[in-house]
Amino acid sequence: MYSSSIIIAVPVFNDWESLSILLKRIDEVLDVENINAEILILNDGSTLSYQNIFKNLEPKTINQVSILDLKRNLGHQRAIAIGLAYIESKVECQAVVVMDSDGEDDPKDIPKLVYKCREENYSKIVFARRTQRSETWLFKVFYKIYKYLFKLLTGEYIEMGNFSIIPFESLRRIVVVSEIWNHYAAGILKARIPFATVPCKRSSRITGQSKMNFVSLVMHGLSAISIYGDVIGTKALLVAILLMLLSVVIITIIYMVRIAVPNWAPYIAGLSFIIFLQLITISFSFIFLILNGRNNFVFMPKRDFHYFILNFQIIFSKKANIDNYQD
Repeated sequence: MYSSSIIIAVPVFNDWESLSILLKRIDEVLDVENINAEILILNDGSTLSYQNIFKNLEPKTINQVSILDLKRNLGHQRAIAIGLAYIESKVECQAVVVMDSDGEDDPKDIPKLVYKCREENYSKIVFARRTQRSETWLFKVFYKIYKYLFKLLTGEYIEMGNFSIIPFESLRRIVVVSEIWNHYAAGILKARIPFATVPCKRSSRITGQSKMNFVSLVMHGLSAISIYGDVIGTKALLVAILLMLLSVVIITIIYMVRIAVPNWAPYIAGLSFIIFLQLITISFSFIFLILNGRNNFVFMPKRDFHYFILNFQIIFSKKANIDNYQD
């Protein structure tokens, strides 16, 4: 694969019309800013053909546009995980930009990420921090609830999404983080890989309707929270233990005043004892859940990415004699 200083990885599922417009906008920005880059499209098992979309593709600045076809639809988070592992294994570059294909990640913000990454001497991942969102008020309300819930359960504050730039040295660390299989940003946060942020306004979708419905958005949020299963399990265990101690205290108090208050004491004592037994069961469940989660590495991007690759093909390139990678 032809190497550029920047690789822009874009996951897409059937959103080819938006992507074709996005590529033109990216090319315009790169041309103005004199940034050397190539595009790697991560085709997440699309059911629509893309052959006609790129017939007249003639970018001025982009060195190469290529497509990595996946064997099945996995969702954009897992497509990103596979794409990053592929790049780390097959491509030499200075950094990788990750962005969505629908245009909500504004190409004009790519230079901001690049310059901030240079400022950090390519030692940190740089995320776009959303200062203003373009979604409906209902989405914004649920998004705030999600952020507060994430903070409450995990102790971490998440304010970034996919739009980011990853120095190649950081990429080598990311591809052994199994958590990015479920959520890219939360996985990096959990792995404590150094990162910085730059303020960016979220743009509007270029065309068509989003493939993310309400259920998909809820699953996306739960995927981020699930990465901290061991932390949440530990907190839940501590709460269960406190409730157990409270039950013991209540039973003790009732036993001490049973003569003075004979009517309700036996019922309260019995209920407290039942709660005590249930909390013991819940506590053991949380213990085994935590231990199992800490030893469970289902997917390792660096090790397993090639199982999901169907084909690699180059759509456009300024370099002749390119060797295509086929799997």
